[in-house]
Amino acid sequence: MLGTVLLLLALAKTTCPSPASVVSRRAEALKKLLEVFGMEDPPAPPAHFKQPPQYMVDLFNTVANADGVTKNPDILEGNTVRSFLDKTHSEEMRFLFVLSSVAKNEKILTAELHLFRLWPRVTDGPKRHHFCQVSIYQVLEKDKLDTPGGKKLLAARLVSLQTSGWEVFAITSAVRDWTEDESSNHGLLVTVQDLGGSPLDPPPLQFASGRGHHESKKPMLVLFTDDGRRGASLPTAGFPDLKPQAPNLSAKMPVPKLGRSRSTRSLDRLQPCQRHPLSVDFEEIGWSGWIISPRGYNAFHCKGSCPFPLGENMRPTNHATVQSIINALKLSEGVSSPCCVPDKLYSINLLYFDDDENVVLKQYDDMVAGSCGCH
Repeated sequence: MLGTVLLLLALAKTTCPSPASVVSRRAEALKKLLEVFGMEDPPAPPAHFKQPPQYMVDLFNTVANADGVTKNPDILEGNTVRSFLDKTHSEEMRFLFVLSSVAKNEKILTAELHLFRLWPRVTDGPKRHHFCQVSIYQVLEKDKLDTPGGKKLLAARLVSLQTSGWEVFAITSAVRDWTEDESSNHGLLVTVQDLGGSPLDPPPLQFASGRGHHESKKPMLVLFTDDGRRGASLPTAGFPDLKPQAPNLSAKMPVPKLGRSRSTRSLDRLQPCQRHPLSVDFEEIGWSGWIISPRGYNAFHCKGSCPFPLGENMRPTNHATVQSIINALKLSEGVSSPCCVPDKLYSINLLYFDDDENVVLKQYDDMVAGSCGCH
């Protein structure tokens, strides 16, 4: 995947007015690049400035470094995390999340309802509760909530009335139902009861709603999914060491240049196989309006010769060593020297707004050359 990305970026970036054919190639390259990121078209940037949920920002910072490169490939369950804000904007404890942006090929692994618990109301009278029971129901028939078949219990637990903060409830079964049959999505109902199961009126506990509360406290549904996309079978385990193997040269995405001198090309071939920086800037590509983080990343690329004899510093495979010997001794016609290519690849993570202005965290395999070797 990395090789495809580098080629497409080189075609997509132009620095001066171009003939129609070059403009057409740029558009085609950007379309192919979107396919690498699993999209048909770039999402439209939000109409107004929108702050992403802090949970999603914190999750991105936990999973990735500032360049978006995965710190540890085992942190996320699946390769996609989607967040949805409540669409009811009601003061009642009824919540509705529109899941139309979830792709049909995405497997729902875990679904969580995030509710912000407000400071409890001060109650009059001698009896003061320290805990209450919060229950989450899947609404089956929105006009028959009081009947046995009108709702289904998803989660229930005791919640302290002494503090405020986020509460998280697992509601995976309901979301799986909704993604299989969109018409069955009638939302969620939250109830507050005393320890004996009796309703509390007025309830001493309230959750922030979509109306009258700060954006950062709005009810949110978080989905952990996997779309089945996987990269090549090169080693990817472990934490990336992104210190360049080569001198830290300043490099932007290369634009193919014509007429390079023969001496320059020869010099490139004489340099040993090593990793060089290659900056990918989403603003230059025109994607900064919908990508939240990172603003760009260092993809790195491999360049250099693999001369005989291959030293250990060139990280050759046994096959490359044999090929190098056969090439050097001219034992067989048409056998070239080994090539300088990535021998370890890392994934990157994008935090972005989708077409519905929901915030998505997605992990893409094989986007950064972790190291180079002669293969």
